[in-house]
Amino acid sequence: MAALPVPLPPAKMAAVEKRRPAVAPAANFPDSGRTSLSQAATTAESEEDFLRQVGVTEMLRAALLKVLEIRPEEPIAFLAHYFENMGLRSPTNGGAGEPPGQLLLQQQRLGRALWHLRLAHHSQRTAFNNNVSVAYECLSASGRKKKPGLDGRTYSELLKRVCRDGGAPEEVVAPLLRKIQCRDHEAVPLGIFRTGMLSCFVLLEFVARAGALFQLLEDPGLAVADRRVGQAVLDTLEGALSAGDMATAPTHYLEAGSRLGPDSLARALDRAASGRRPSAPMAREEFLEKAAALFIAKVKPVG
Repeated sequence: MAALPVPLPPAKMAAVEKRRPAVAPAANFPDSGRTSLSQAATTAESEEDFLRQVGVTEMLRAALLKVLEIRPEEPIAFLAHYFENMGLRSPTNGGAGEPPGQLLLQQQRLGRALWHLRLAHHSQRTAFNNNVSVAYECLSASGRKKKPGLDGRTYSELLKRVCRDGGAPEEVVAPLLRKIQCRDHEAVPLGIFRTGMLSCFVLLEFVARAGALFQLLEDPGLAVADRRVGQAVLDTLEGALSAGDMATAPTHYLEAGSRLGPDSLARALDRAASGRRPSAPMAREEFLEKAAALFIAKVKPVG
């Protein structure tokens, strides 16, 4: 039978316990706090680096700058639309001449370009020009194109979209489109693109103001105006536009039309009303076409 171990006397047991090395708890290590802080700082730096590398930081910065530039009434809704429409600006997303799916891709680009063009009124010159540049970039981005620019077909299609969505009658804007469109395979530089877009937006506003003017002239019951009165107003409008012959920007002609004050209109109406013979009616469509023709005559054709 094996012998049982003999217990140590209490005095020796106490001596053995004193000789055992004491193990300090983890909380007593002086470098524990610094290690946690260092790990947190490294994690934060890696997260910032990731956001910067994938472009999120720059994207958010650009979005906030756009909000400050436009100052929309509903910033949150504006940001939602901004992020929804900012895609397809990378050269890796394809370009003109791509196989199947190119038509859908092109329509998406046109929609995004149109959205950017509408962000600021053309009177906000800096903001409008910036948005025109972004729209141009949306349309000209391609993985295969080596030269900057876009083709005339895409440019002309966007011009039509701007005018159609602006609500102007097709017969009113058609003469302008014929003057500023380019050939389908012609390269369109940024300068021509900017002038074309500006001309369309100014014409739309010009036609809207002409429509409001006709509403003051027309007979509510017949929806037509007296031809003498309508022609007198058009002659006065032409005189106001002629004062801007030395101007080169389309907006100058819009400003000239805005100087068509009550006094000049009153004189024109008085002269028209002085006629005794009955006058044929003038329809709204005819008045708008003639008013638009006055503006379009001032626009320089492309090329």
